[in-house]
Amino acid sequence: MSGPVRVVLPAHLRTIARVDGEVQLDVEGAVTQRSVLDALEERYPALKGTIRDQQTQKRRSFVRFFACEDDLSHDEPDAALPDPVAAGTEPFLVVGAMAGG
Repeated sequence: MSGPVRVVLPAHLRTIARVDGEVQLDVEGAVTQRSVLDALEERYPALKGTIRDQQTQKRRSFVRFFACEDDLSHDEPDAALPDPVAAGTEPFLVVGAMAGG
């Protein structure tokens, strides 16, 4: 049984979405990167195009995905997210990549 999926956004995306802290989303069906991002963009339309390209649906190069201490950035969009994420006990992290040196 899945609960609300917890999503943690980087500061600049929280500003765009006008949210504080993490957001909780009800995700229909399988909990995957695609279904979580679909639900996120549906609830916060201002985020469309900020996390993934709207045409190709590919992750933006400056955004990474983590869950349960694993980098999921290169996983397939329809691969199931870890059970603790689907259950709402662990968050799905959208992280802005650090640039520069």
